[in-house]
Amino acid sequence: MLQRFDPRNADIVYWVNGVLRHRDEPGISPFDSVVQGGDAVWEGLRLYSGRIFGLDAHLDRLRRSALALGFTSVPGPDEITKAVAETLRANGMTDGVHIRLTLTRGVKVTSGMDPRLNQSGPTLIVLPEFKAPVYDEAGIRLVTASVRRPGPDVLDPKIHHNNLLNSILAKMEANVAGADDALMLDGRGFVAETNATNLFAQLGGRLCTPRAVACPEGITRATVLELAAAEGRPLDERDITLAELYAAEEVFCTGTMGEIVPVVAIDGRPVPAGPVTAHLAGVYRDHARTHGTPVLTP
Repeated sequence: MLQRFDPRNADIVYWVNGVLRHRDEPGISPFDSVVQGGDAVWEGLRLYSGRIFGLDAHLDRLRRSALALGFTSVPGPDEITKAVAETLRANGMTDGVHIRLTLTRGVKVTSGMDPRLNQSGPTLIVLPEFKAPVYDEAGIRLVTASVRRPGPDVLDPKIHHNNLLNSILAKMEANVAGADDALMLDGRGFVAETNATNLFAQLGGRLCTPRAVACPEGITRATVLELAAAEGRPLDERDITLAELYAAEEVFCTGTMGEIVPVVAIDGRPVPAGPVTAHLAGVYRDHARTHGTPVLTP
């Protein structure tokens, strides 16, 4: 699975602290913390017919992450939403759009990791692209990576940070193995997530997902849990072993960029793409398209 360039994105503009720039025009200082050390937090948003699904939840997580990293000032949700809306309008975007929202600690007065060198406030970046869900609806294949997901004793996954080398190294292993993505375990050997998405499995007639010990509490993950609970489905958030996934009735991934997609193989073992996944994918898609926050109203 390799994303392809969409020609509609050839002339998009992006936002950096109130300035809209063409995608080919540099706008991030080499002294910015995101360049110096990946010192930033981020969210992925999806636009459906002028509405962003889960906007409040995403902005709440962005703020929590920034506060956990000790950012001295964090723009409020109204300010961020206004920046997003202005960027979307400038690009003529109303539907089928993914937005990468980044908040960095800001520009440093000189190179170095000390946060006291950041004296000008944070940098807000809004990068929208025309982008359909990125996974093949027929399903994806996973391979277990040797790289482990860290727990809160190393780097708390509740901080949705920009230092993604852990994920990138796992993705490289998946690429070499000819798989679509990497399945990642936590430090104890239990299933955490993939390099890019949360995981669910149908096990013994119950819908199960790993506890958020070494994976982010995803917005799509939370929505699936809510929708499944409303249908009366038996649910478990618990430790899951790799052997359980090998024998699962169904496995699927969840995330804003890819929505819901079945997993059809793990480490060469076939996994059925079944009715629970197909049903929840449809329910989620309908819910996301009709329950978002309007951001493009006149």
